[in-house]
Amino acid sequence: MSAVQPIIKNTFFPPLKRARLTTLQVNLGYLCNQQCTHCHVNAGPKRKELMSRATVEQVLCYLRAAKITTLDVTGGAPELNPHFRELVSAARSHGVRVMDRCNLTILEQPGYEDMAQFLADHQVEVVASLPCYLEDNVDKQRGDGVFQSSLRALQKLNRLGYAAADSALTLDLVYNPVGPYLPPPQAALEQDYKRELFDRYGIVFNHLYTITNMPIKRFAAELKKAGQYEQYMELLQGAHQDTNLAGVMCRSLISVDWQGYVYDCDFNQMLGLPLRLNGKARMHISELTDTGMEGRPIVIGDHCYGCTAGQGSSCGGALN
Repeated sequence: MSAVQPIIKNTFFPPLKRARLTTLQVNLGYLCNQQCTHCHVNAGPKRKELMSRATVEQVLCYLRAAKITTLDVTGGAPELNPHFRELVSAARSHGVRVMDRCNLTILEQPGYEDMAQFLADHQVEVVASLPCYLEDNVDKQRGDGVFQSSLRALQKLNRLGYAAADSALTLDLVYNPVGPYLPPPQAALEQDYKRELFDRYGIVFNHLYTITNMPIKRFAAELKKAGQYEQYMELLQGAHQDTNLAGVMCRSLISVDWQGYVYDCDFNQMLGLPLRLNGKARMHISELTDTGMEGRPIVIGDHCYGCTAGQGSSCGGALN
């Protein structure tokens, strides 16, 4: 197992091993219609990286062979990939649960006005970024006008039946702190979100996920520019909880980049730390077999403290 040298203090992140693989998280590319300050992918409107159709086919082949139960689609804005609908349709036709990590504003982009209907027709679970229920905070983190556009997209999803009491259409929201802080308790914040969004705008949703900002890529650059990087790393390491280790997402998930190479998680992908398997320095999705990876070591580093600090953090929100 490979470990990244520690940034602070003379300690290493505890070793981790894989549990049963259930989720394939696929990054369809770094192209995005937004450019958020907290983005650990450095996504934006000028990025050119997009997964090819051939790689999408290889992803689908592994999805079927390994009997993966959940496909977690991310980006950038994953909907901007021209093969997004093909991937989603094929996965759903095989009974795979599909999650779309949506930035909401894409649903108003020219040419994507019918995307919300497509997601509803295929019963795709929408995991939508909304870092606050206050306009100033959202626009500060994500750009002018993003909050109002996000509200219109949420209202459109609600009209299609997302988060309705008698609906199978799931709409979850994602909260990221605005700055170098740990997220507040998830359950209490979810109640605040539900009250404020419904009372102010008539919007409903199912769950709120609180996710810690990871000290990599664009957010790390912002921290270093402000002279807050080491302080933030000390915050994460000081708040580490061993009890969160059992639930970190890398134990049951593998991440696939836009070229088809595989990683233990999305964050390792952004840091260029590939999954280690069968002695190979880097593995492609086309090289993986349907054999299990349970018990194999996970590549770790100091950024992993972002997942175990405080209440814990994963793509599914808090761990405790």
